Amino acid sequence: MNNKTISSDSPAAMECQEIQGQLSACLDKELSEAAEVKLVAHLERCEACRREWRRLKALDAALDALTAPVPLGLAEKVAAKLERPPRRQWWQSLAMAACLVLGIALGGAMAQNFYGIAGVSETGAEVAGLEVFGDFPRGSLGALVASYQPDEGNGNLP
Repeated sequence: MNNKTISSDSPAAMECQEIQGQLSACLDKELSEAAEVKLVAHLERCEACRREWRRLKALDAALDALTAPVPLGLAEKVAAKLERPPRRQWWQSLAMAACLVLGIALGGAMAQNFYGIAGVSETGAEVAGLEVFGDFPRGSLGALVASYQPDEGNGNLP
């Protein structure tokens, strides 16, 4: 571009703003191939953006040259400040296990009374069904168990 002043409303100024917004991403290799081609083509014809590109590259090189020494003993100081969670006492684990067993036992006992499971018939082959759940899906294990008919033999030899 020439050294003419470009108004901020012109398409060229809008393109320069867009390109200058992408310079850092280009430097970090974050642009797509198409966007990078567009950026390079713009830099070839725009002196202002080329100047900004050179400044950004110089700043990046200067920042890469900086070193920040790590203070001696930093790792030990950080490790010392980290607290390990307190270990659980053996009796706490035992108490939790006992509560779990008690909960399962009480839940089973309460469920037996709550659902009112029917007693076993004379043949011992009836299946207690819960009306709450309705029919079993076709081909499921529940449907197979519910359809069991001991009188038919089901393939068992006498």
